Amino acid sequence: MADAWAVIAEGLVKRFEDRQVVDGVDLMVPSGAIYGVLGPNGAGKTTTLRMLLGIIEPDGGRRTLLGHDRPRDAGDRVGYLPEERGLYPAMKAREAIAFMGALRGLPWGEGRRRAGEMLERAGLAHAADEKVRKLSKGMAQLVQLLGSVVHRPDLIVLDEPFSGLDPVNQEKLEALILAERDRGATILFSTHVMAHAERLCDRLAIIAGGRRRFEGTVDDARATLPAHVHYTPHRPDPGIAALLPADAAPRGDGWRFALPDGGIEPLLVPLIEAGHGIAGLTIERPTLHEAFVRIVGATTDERFAPRKQAA
Repeated sequence: MADAWAVIAEGLVKRFEDRQVVDGVDLMVPSGAIYGVLGPNGAGKTTTLRMLLGIIEPDGGRRTLLGHDRPRDAGDRVGYLPEERGLYPAMKAREAIAFMGALRGLPWGEGRRRAGEMLERAGLAHAADEKVRKLSKGMAQLVQLLGSVVHRPDLIVLDEPFSGLDPVNQEKLEALILAERDRGATILFSTHVMAHAERLCDRLAIIAGGRRRFEGTVDDARATLPAHVHYTPHRPDPGIAALLPADAAPRGDGWRFALPDGGIEPLLVPLIEAGHGIAGLTIERPTLHEAFVRIVGATTDERFAPRKQAA
């Protein structure tokens, strides 16, 4: 794609009756990137994705999808996996994928051919002629995902794609997302699984309370929290505290404190000169999970649970 941005959203607003679900969200998704939209339950992620795709209209703001102000004009260039999964249960896996491609303009024969190849690459060749009703939940979800990308779209939008998948199928999905990115597609997905976002995303946005609270790279998000140092001297000595930062707190046989702005080296010199030595030294970088909790203001893991209803 020639455009630098696959998706642009400026000040998107959406209300349902007296509840404002999305409140002025801005997004800029670079072409060819994997872009994650993260947020707690009811944050407005699904509503935002649906506005970007033109499934629902915003009450305010504007959006551009693959260069089009009317997202549906780019429909044949988009692949979409909604949060609510759904396939015809009596249809065979190969035909289900070809059918989804046909809805986007892909000829039936070519869709069946591509479906066979994709099922084989995904380790599901044995299920090509199985009816959807006989597939496991995870296999059926992968079949629907393959159907969403069989027409080789420029933009792939996935709403909570990892929800309900076992670790093996999650790994297959990650591999598929990376392969589509390598093909040149842009991937925009929402998730509550921080590990997937940390491994996959080139950039991400964090939405809470209908507003965008953060935008940047995973490293940018992690940098919103300080790294911590865990230092263990050769032997315990209360006098060490005087040489450590003010926030230093005992931790096991050592001390834990925020990494000083000037780095760790200037701190080690006086410790060594005073004879305390270094029995252990580790720098603990914050995880995306920790940064997410800080940015959103969540206090329990319950906020990471998948939503049962769209916002």
